[in-house]
Amino acid sequence: MSVYFVVQEEVHDQDKLDEYGKAAGSTMGNIRGRALAVDNDVQTIEGEWHGTRTVILEFDDEDAFREWYDSPGYQAALPIRLAATDSRGALVKGLR
Repeated sequence: MSVYFVVQEEVHDQDKLDEYGKAAGSTMGNIRGRALAVDNDVQTIEGEWHGTRTVILEFDDEDAFREWYDSPGYQAALPIRLAATDSRGALVKGLR
């Protein structure tokens, strides 16, 4: 079953976030995942949304997500994003 990693962010340091993008992009390699959406100007329709940037990544299954997220390469890049943003992240199960 596909899973989706959804991240809401308020960006505080765009230069650091750009640095993170380069570091994290190289970690996907042979992982079964892809970016579905990266939006720096989210339009809130209902309720309160955190930040202005939203990222949605799709993975074939939770094992593929964990292989990527828990990898040494991504774990080295993650602190850069956390320093550049105020982030919220959630893993969401797909319907298939």
